[in-house]
Amino acid sequence: MLKEEIKPVVNEVMDKVLNDTKNPPVIGDLVEGPVISIEKSAVYVNLAPIGTGIIYGREFITARDIIKKINIGDVIAAKVVDTDNKEGYIELSLKEARQAIIWSEAEELINSKAVLELPIIEANKGGLIIEWQGITGFLPASQLKTEHYPRVNDGDKDKILEELKKLVGQRISVSIISALPKEGKLIFSEKSPEQKDKEKIIGKYKVEDEVEGMVTGIVDFGVFIKIEEGLEGLVHISEIDWSLVEDPRALFKIGQKVNVKIIEIKEGKISLSMKALKENPWVEAGKKYKKDMQVQGVIIKFNKHGALASIEEGIAGLVHVSEFGSEEKLRKTLELGKSYDFKITLFDVKEQKMALSFTGEKK
Repeated sequence: MLKEEIKPVVNEVMDKVLNDTKNPPVIGDLVEGPVISIEKSAVYVNLAPIGTGIIYGREFITARDIIKKINIGDVIAAKVVDTDNKEGYIELSLKEARQAIIWSEAEELINSKAVLELPIIEANKGGLIIEWQGITGFLPASQLKTEHYPRVNDGDKDKILEELKKLVGQRISVSIISALPKEGKLIFSEKSPEQKDKEKIIGKYKVEDEVEGMVTGIVDFGVFIKIEEGLEGLVHISEIDWSLVEDPRALFKIGQKVNVKIIEIKEGKISLSMKALKENPWVEAGKKYKKDMQVQGVIIKFNKHGALASIEEGIAGLVHVSEFGSEEKLRKTLELGKSYDFKITLFDVKEQKMALSFTGEKK
């Protein structure tokens, strides 16, 4: 927001404060008047008809930078800190007045939902630190737009922090959503006001809808797809293809257009599937395979439970490690990419599960 745009807001705030000011003023009131004298250690302000104000002592020292820019005749706003000192002046504070105006301005910005472009100065495990008008504010990670949200598979806080640190130094568009003057804190949100209407956007869609979207993010656990402005969904790695997908980055690129199917809408989040748009290989496989049948399978992956063997495209089953006594013996016998003989011990089309037993010679 430009300074020129902020001035009317400040003026409105001052007008309201001054109109509400009692006569005579009390401690804490904001008052306004022209500067009538500037001395080495004091500034005098005409507060007619209620008297003369003075900025001196600690208040003069803390406001030196502001006072350097003040000239006689300038109209300034100040906060009353004492209504009747020993010399009969009304003691004023420029610094406290400035703070009061800033917090009032913050409230106005909250009400108007104004958007500010501010730099990120720091990151912590919970979010980002932003400074506005000398006040440090906090932008929780939950209030980041999807393109900036730290996408970490296992929710590891250290990994989240590393992702957030990448944003330090960047300028982002934010709005103030909470002002806490007593605590000296501001809470920011990067989410635009339109995103508060996300429920309305989601309401246009239903489960089973097929839509076109654009790839906006690729992570270990899947692909983020932008369906329309303000609405993004996730294709989990298990929903990319019927065949095993090891690395989504090898299949997609940012900006790529893809077709997806909505498989779940829950708590403001949309889950998507690509494989749901493809023919389910388990349907045809169910006509060909059954329990106790002898088959050949290619080892495509090892995991903590054993080895995955594929008997045809999209149809894979687990060879359990318990058959071999140890993971070491299993890996000695079965090599990645090689074909072996197996017996089907479980074939469940509905659950899309298959278990295999090795029928060759164990090493």
